[in-house]
Amino acid sequence: MDAPIYLDHNATTPVAPQVAEAMWPYLTEHFGNPSSTTPLGHKAKAAVHAAREQVAELIGAHPDEITFTSGGTESNNIAIRGTAVHATHRRAITTAVEHPATIEPLKLLEHAGWTVEPLPVDSDGRVSADDVPAGPIGLATLILAQNETGTIQPVAHVGERVHAAGGLMHADAAQAVGKIAVSAEDLGVDLLSIAGHKLYAPKGVGALYVRGGTAVQPLLVGAGQERGLRPGTENVASIVGLGMAAELANGLLATEPARQTALREDFWRRLAGGIPGLRRVSPLDGCLPNTLMVVLPDQLGADLLDSAPGIAASTGSACHSGIHTPSATLLAMGIEAGLALGALRLTLGRSTVSETIALAAEEIVQAWSRHG
Repeated sequence: MDAPIYLDHNATTPVAPQVAEAMWPYLTEHFGNPSSTTPLGHKAKAAVHAAREQVAELIGAHPDEITFTSGGTESNNIAIRGTAVHATHRRAITTAVEHPATIEPLKLLEHAGWTVEPLPVDSDGRVSADDVPAGPIGLATLILAQNETGTIQPVAHVGERVHAAGGLMHADAAQAVGKIAVSAEDLGVDLLSIAGHKLYAPKGVGALYVRGGTAVQPLLVGAGQERGLRPGTENVASIVGLGMAAELANGLLATEPARQTALREDFWRRLAGGIPGLRRVSPLDGCLPNTLMVVLPDQLGADLLDSAPGIAASTGSACHSGIHTPSATLLAMGIEAGLALGALRLTLGRSTVSETIALAAEEIVQAWSRHG
């Protein structure tokens, strides 16, 4: 059986061949501990330093502002929980469309006595800086690009209000970094999270940008690696992979977003032409170039994917014991629960081409026709 057409790049990306090639020596002959003073240790330490520079270059940061982690979830936890202990005001601002890697740490703050205030979103899933409430703020955390809809949030504008209120600004940029240009300076953030497996690096590695002078308490204690913020022997091979992935992404930002945007719009035209009443959820503007979320009329997204084995994609709902639950993000956007169950998240990648889009659209339309 041929492999399905992969349209789930927001879930994870394949490891780029150049990334795997860069990692291999550090899984074999260059196996030293970066904290060791042996020649092998020096080699590993130099590789980690080079990767730090590559990641910093991608987001316009200084290498000393990059801490390597196990991924976006750990980066979010360090950013949120690690700054909370230093906050003067126990009040956090967020959105109604965050990833669980942000929602769950914020619940811990609530249990510790914090007030957490989610900003409402409009029909595009976007917040407004005008909705930032008055009064002192300790921390704000926003998802830069929403993982289901692709909507890009006005982080810089919200951050201006948050800083004026005395708070720190964190962006969960897991879905954004590598897909669009991301500048920590332009965003004005104090902290920014990166997940390696969203930009063609391996799973289990990520990074946290911490602006110089920002006080963050580590969640783990140990021997003091990563300047004490993330102790534990570094995952050198994966860090090298993340560095190479960052370098590759940096080189593609001039062309790849526009290419994927054109493919996404072709995909939408083909789907809308074949499925009457199809609703587009992802906004046309201010959206990740690779992301197209749609809502099927009178059909579960999960049922359609079951009928289209040649497509690997996601729905906007969760299924537990046969019971489908609509996406909280879509509900926050004002989409009715029954309609939200018809959501499909179709996310393109570097390997997606026009022929892929044509074949995928044809299979999805045929699957809909069989059940429509």
